[in-house]
Amino acid sequence: MAGHSKWANIKHRKGAQDAKRGKVFTKIIKEISVAVKQGGDDPSSNPRLRAAIQNAKAVNMPKDNVQRAIKKAAGDDDTSYMEVTYEGYAPHGVAIFIECTTDNINRTVADVRAIFNKTGGELGKNGSLEFLFAKKGVFLITRDKIKIDLEEFEIELIDFGLEEFEVEQNMCTIICDFAKFGVIQDKLAEMNIDTHSAGIHRIPHESKTLSLDEALKILNIIERFEENDDVQEVFHNLNITEEIITELNG
Repeated sequence: MAGHSKWANIKHRKGAQDAKRGKVFTKIIKEISVAVKQGGDDPSSNPRLRAAIQNAKAVNMPKDNVQRAIKKAAGDDDTSYMEVTYEGYAPHGVAIFIECTTDNINRTVADVRAIFNKTGGELGKNGSLEFLFAKKGVFLITRDKIKIDLEEFEIELIDFGLEEFEVEQNMCTIICDFAKFGVIQDKLAEMNIDTHSAGIHRIPHESKTLSLDEALKILNIIERFEENDDVQEVFHNLNITEEIITELNG
C-alpha cells in the first residue's frame, strides 16, 4: 500500500476484532474446522491449522476450545463449510474483498448483497477486483519475541521468501508471497518465535485516501460486513491514516 505501513490496516482490523471476542472465537473455530478437513488434524503437517491455533492463542482462546474444535472436525462432524469470496465497491470507489466460510451460500450472498445495496455500494462479479490486490502471507510478531538483532533476523528470512519487513511501535510485520507462507512459518518455528497472528491477506497495490468523515463511513460499512457470522475476513484499499487510527482510538 503506497505511502504508509501495511500494519496500519491490520492494526485497525485486529482492534475491531478484539472488541468482539466471541465473534472472533467463532471465526477461528470455523477456520480450524476447514483446516482440519482439508489438511488433517496434525498441526506439524498442516500449516493452515498451525496458523489457526497460533491465532487462537493470540486472542486468548482457551486451549480446551481449540482442542475440542480440532477433535470435532476430525471426527464425525458432518458440518460442511464452503469457502467463497465476494467483491464489490463501497461509496467513493473503495474496493472491498470479502472472504466467507459458510454452510449456506444462498444466505451468505443475500446478506452480502443487502449490505452493499443498503450502504450505497455495489456487489461485483467474482474476479472483477482480483487485480487490485496481491495475495500475501502476513505474520505479526511482537518485538520481544525476536531474540536476535532485527537486521540479522531480516537477512535470515530473506532466503526463505521474505519480501518485506516492517517495524512499527512494538510490532514486526513479515510479508511474503502466499506460496511461501508455510516455509516462513516453519522457519519461525525452527527459531522458536511465536507469532502474534499469521494468515493469508489480500494487500492492495494502491490505496485510496478519503477525508476523515468519508473514511469513517466506509469503516462502518466494513464493520457491518465483519459482523456477519459467515464473513471471515474483509480486505479493502482504503488508506488507514494515523488521523483515522487516532479518531478510532478516541
